[in-house]
Amino acid sequence: MSGICGWLETDCAASERRQIIERMTKPLAGFDNSPIQTVIKGDCALAIAAAPHLAHLYEVDDVLVAIYGDVRFKQTTPQANIPADNVAAVLANQWRQRGKAILANLAGEFVCCVLDRKAGELNLAIDPMGTRTFYYQPIRNGLLFATRADSILAHPQAIADINPQGIFNYFYFHMIPSPDSIYQAQKKLLPGELLTFARGQIQCEHYAQTRFNETNERPLPELKQEFLALLKSSVSEAAQNQQVGAFLSGGTDSSTLAGILTEVTGKPAKTYSIGFEAEGYDEMSYARIAARHFSTDHHEYYVTPDDVVAAIPRIASIFDQPFGNASAIPAYYCARMAKQDGLDRLLGGDGGDELFGGNTRYAKQYIFSLYERIPAWLRNGVITPLVLSLPSESGPALTKKARSYVAQATVPMPHRMETYNLLVRYGVNSVFSDEFLTQIRPEYPADLLEQTYNESRASSLINRMLAHDWKFTLADNDLPKVVQACQLANMEVAFPFLNHEMVTFSAGLTPQLKLKGTQLRYFFKEALRDFLPDEIITKQKQGFGLPFGVWLQNDKGLKEIAADSLHDLKSRHIIRDGFIDTLLNQHLHEHASYHGTMVWLLMMLEYWHKQHIATQNT
Repeated sequence: MSGICGWLETDCAASERRQIIERMTKPLAGFDNSPIQTVIKGDCALAIAAAPHLAHLYEVDDVLVAIYGDVRFKQTTPQANIPADNVAAVLANQWRQRGKAILANLAGEFVCCVLDRKAGELNLAIDPMGTRTFYYQPIRNGLLFATRADSILAHPQAIADINPQGIFNYFYFHMIPSPDSIYQAQKKLLPGELLTFARGQIQCEHYAQTRFNETNERPLPELKQEFLALLKSSVSEAAQNQQVGAFLSGGTDSSTLAGILTEVTGKPAKTYSIGFEAEGYDEMSYARIAARHFSTDHHEYYVTPDDVVAAIPRIASIFDQPFGNASAIPAYYCARMAKQDGLDRLLGGDGGDELFGGNTRYAKQYIFSLYERIPAWLRNGVITPLVLSLPSESGPALTKKARSYVAQATVPMPHRMETYNLLVRYGVNSVFSDEFLTQIRPEYPADLLEQTYNESRASSLINRMLAHDWKFTLADNDLPKVVQACQLANMEVAFPFLNHEMVTFSAGLTPQLKLKGTQLRYFFKEALRDFLPDEIITKQKQGFGLPFGVWLQNDKGLKEIAADSLHDLKSRHIIRDGFIDTLLNQHLHEHASYHGTMVWLLMMLEYWHKQHIATQNT
């Protein structure tokens, strides 16, 4: 594992700093024994645990810079006596001249720490897409920071009290979105956020935000040429002359990267796919179509229930927060295959859907938005009350569909996207204990969604949804899933679609090129129609979804660990005992895949407690 940790504190004795920073660094190097660089300077101590090409450390005069990740400058100004390959040196020298304004010139996937002793400031920042996680905790006369929550907990002033709201958010989102965490005292930086700590005060601001240009219409051939050139440059940049391969799910994103990787390297790309012996979950046939089309060096693995049983404790240990995305397991087995083949890095297709309009809910929400075009007096005064007065459970199918449509269409965005939320469907009061409910605000997740949705300042529905998903789907969910699963396998990962130039290009496309009526990814598919196989262009989106609920019905090993975990979870007085019993004995048999998701969430929460809380107490 890799990352940064450290603190700024005026009260710590000099003799203790070395011991404390070594304890904080252990969680960062615990999975892969990454080389560690440590700096203790005045009131500040920090460390980077990472491979040399991902660790950037430099000090000049009163400015100390530490960067973890793949980082570069959008525009580089040559300066004397600064090594061209030392981005920390360039940043340190330019910081002395321009201060925090220089951060807007950074690109890549990174976290950054700048100690400016002359200004009396500690600055923390993460990249605009939030590809890495950065935690912080205020302490007496100082600040703790790290890329892992358990690294912060190794400091003697850290507070490990669990945040009940974080647990509730976990069940609502299936992860804990920033700025919150599972710990009461810890917060996470938002994508593109800069934290400045000075004179005992914390100030947070966005140093970089992508703005949509929704009216810049350009000829399709011109856009296509620029897009294909960007694909090649972003894949080349991500490859970095390493032993590199690509995830291959058989979807448009991973297939595109596999093909481009073959082109830019001049040899068959090494591709890795996961399959499942479960109806409706296996996409291996599409992965094989892409592999044959691009003549890749293709590798496959079929994950079994036994693999899931074996991986669950390890997955729970690598995630420092409760994390409920079960597809972390197939991602891990993919990365493990690549590592066994001697690769250093995998390319992930994450971001393609969220940049170019590929998620099915975008088309669904467009259909609901059509209802808003009806004049308000007619819609609110006549149609809505009339249709909603119709019976919901009886009557003709068309009547029930009309009622369902209007019921959802009248819910304002972004809350309409959560009408099928698992927790909402169960009902908060039926899931959580009375004791737990007194400690949380059930409306908080909705407030967080609305705040993020309204921050994009986009005028079109599709771009507002994309910006929403950059935060909740990418930065809070998919990126941590892939990054942590790969780190568990000691594998680096890069995301070419999240290249700065690619994000800027996407933001400059008109809304109709992303979602044309109900046609998803309109421009993306048109631009790649002569590159990708037709079967890939027209396939329905699926991905690496794990058939946990289906397997749970018949596999003894999964049944045992699920039952044992949920039984142990009862003692924590978070979930109602009756809900757990009904879930296992009734709901799971009614709809295995749907209710299996809740079993997974409960199970992973208990495993997280056992892996992390028990460790803190030993």
